[in-house]
Amino acid sequence: MSSLITEDEISHEAELVWLEDIKDLDYVRQSIDRLPTRKSRPAYHRDGRMVGYAILGTTAKPSRASGTFRRRVFWLLPHDRDSEPDGLYAKSAPAEAVDPRTLKARVKGYKTERSEGGPPSTAMQELGITLPL
Repeated sequence: MSSLITEDEISHEAELVWLEDIKDLDYVRQSIDRLPTRKSRPAYHRDGRMVGYAILGTTAKPSRASGTFRRRVFWLLPHDRDSEPDGLYAKSAPAEAVDPRTLKARVKGYKTERSEGGPPSTAMQELGITLPL
C-alpha cells in the first residue's frame, strides 16, 4: 500500500474519473491536492499531465481555514515510464506511484510487479498475464 495517502483522506471519495485509458499505464502518481470543489475537473499545474482525479461525495466537508477540499489527483511527469520506457523509471517507480488497476474510490492502491518494472510473479505467469517490458 502507498504510505503517502491515508485512508481518512480518501474516505469521502464517490468515484474516480480517468482522463486516459489506464490499461496501458504501468503506474500513475497520486497525490492529495487542495481543490475548490468536490466534483469538477481540477486545474493542473505540474509538468506532465493529469490522468485522473477523485470526485467527492456530499459528506465531504471543506477545510475551515481555506474552504478547499482534499482530493486525489493522478498524474505523470514527462520522464515517467510511459513516455521514456528506457529512462529513469525503466525498472522502478517513484515513491508516490501505484498501479492504476489497483485503484478505486476509497482504495489507496499499491505497487505491483508491473508498476515496479520487474518481471511478472509466478501467479501472473500461471494466469497468462504478460507485462509490456
